[in-house]
Amino acid sequence: IDLGTTNILVYVPKKGIIINEPSVVAISILDNKIMSVGNLAKEMIGRTPADIKVYRPLKDGVIADYKVTQTMMRHFITKTTPNFRFFKPELVISVPAGITSTERRAVIEAALSMGARQAYVAKEPILAAIGAGIPIDASSGHMIINIGGGTSEVAVISLGGMVASHS
Repeated sequence: IDLGTTNILVYVPKKGIIINEPSVVAISILDNKIMSVGNLAKEMIGRTPADIKVYRPLKDGVIADYKVTQTMMRHFITKTTPNFRFFKPELVISVPAGITSTERRAVIEAALSMGARQAYVAKEPILAAIGAGIPIDASSGHMIINIGGGTSEVAVISLGGMVASHS
């Protein structure tokens, strides 16, 4: 799962990217209930009555609203895995390179509390390099530029780790 500020991507092995939707949620303020998520919520921007709030629960690539992000992740996982209640998936979630340990823990806790069997967190530049087919274990340096909707990152990767990075 790529938890982006603008879009969320869900990749399933042997199937590819099966979800690419905006990370937008519409919430009813009166009863604190989620009305819609993703594309449907994005269509509601600027067209809602005063008692419905449409917003993005992720800011700068990290969780700004824990409960709403958890519900949004559950929605997308349920959409991709029909038997979600019986077969709990293991998740790899991409996060910005400069994430703090508290923000990292929040991502893992959100994934586990929404029903994932196990959750792993990986840094976006490393995953971008793997996705581009760059040999990250090589002793030579590779510069990765990951341009996202909310944050952009530049990193130099060598020997399987990040030598330097800036967001």
